[in-house]
Amino acid sequence: MKKPFVTLDKLKEIEQTYQTPYHLYDERGIVENAKRLNEAFAWNHGFREYFAVKATPTPAILKLLHEQGCGVDCSSLTELLMSEMSGFYGNEIMFSSNETPDEEFVKAAQLGAIINLDDITHIPVLDKLVGIPKKICCRFNPGGSFEIANKIMDNPGDAKYGMTREQIISAYSQLQKLGAEEFGIHAFLASNTVSNDYYPVLAAQLFHLILDIKRATGVEISFVNLSGGVGIPYLPEQQPNDIKVIGEGVRRVYEEILVPAGMGDVALYTEMGRFMLAPYGCLVTKAIREKHTYKEYVGVDASACDLMRPAMYGAYHHITVAGKETAVYDHTYDVVGSLCENNDKFAVDRALPRVDIGDYLVIHDTGAHGRAMGYNYNGKLRSGELLLKADGSVEQIRRPETVDDYFATLIF
Repeated sequence: MKKPFVTLDKLKEIEQTYQTPYHLYDERGIVENAKRLNEAFAWNHGFREYFAVKATPTPAILKLLHEQGCGVDCSSLTELLMSEMSGFYGNEIMFSSNETPDEEFVKAAQLGAIINLDDITHIPVLDKLVGIPKKICCRFNPGGSFEIANKIMDNPGDAKYGMTREQIISAYSQLQKLGAEEFGIHAFLASNTVSNDYYPVLAAQLFHLILDIKRATGVEISFVNLSGGVGIPYLPEQQPNDIKVIGEGVRRVYEEILVPAGMGDVALYTEMGRFMLAPYGCLVTKAIREKHTYKEYVGVDASACDLMRPAMYGAYHHITVAGKETAVYDHTYDVVGSLCENNDKFAVDRALPRVDIGDYLVIHDTGAHGRAMGYNYNGKLRSGELLLKADGSVEQIRRPETVDDYFATLIF
């Protein structure tokens, strides 16, 4: 059973200042998890985590991770600007975009970011706009399906991202002729894997590929970006990934493939969002209505505008009724928001203890792709964000939206 990182007493204390709904983040958990990741890959002297800004685009969170040595992975102009204003610069920024507008390439170059090219046709575009930088990366897509132990994890052949094997080899030759001197490779082949094998299997594929690239072009790859894809156990019965085991698995294939080839100085990068933040954030909402028709409903003051994953994907997010953690789960509810959409449901036929009006419901694992995916359907205003500090204090790190915010872009 999942246990929230915040108690009922703390929620009551928070309510004296901040009203529900809100996203709450656990500073201590975030820092400890970042340290575990860095320790797991400490054997690789060039290792760096580039946190995926799209997962949690909140400056206070980015700065917290910066203190732990993390860079940022950006995919838009706004994310680049936010990262710049949060203190990131140069090689601390990885820019991985697709169908990229000119102004985004220009801004990435101005910041000295590592530009990760999604397509071979972007080479002449970038060269014309700002010239080819000395350090550059290319994104690989092997096509087909990605399997681990005969289990299909995802279908990169259906994804819009990355270059084919033939294209990426040609891309490195072109980039070298245009003045690039330091090269990297990037791939993202599966999403939210709850398997300690994903990174080692992906790493082995990329390690073999960079040896082939060297033989074909003479280009030596100096860094391999394993991107994201390491997931979390949203379901209570799932076992979490063990980042120490994952790091050791990558080290093993690194030493088997790269070290004998004289490439034992290749740096490794990761771009995690979900693994870094999801378990260390929750959506706190209150039961404000109940309904008894063909089913039993609990109506809360949050909606899919605050967390759209259940509505969009049918995704499971565990729910704890604060203060009733040890109570009998003898009721079955749909937990719903107030949108005029029947998919505005945080849970369907969910076993919970009896929920009373005024109870706090803690919706787990919203620290990544939670508040970030919010929207304004029905004119709903997105909730704010709070940080539960390691010393027990609470800091507002994003205020809730107001009606003035919603109307700011409208012309009457």
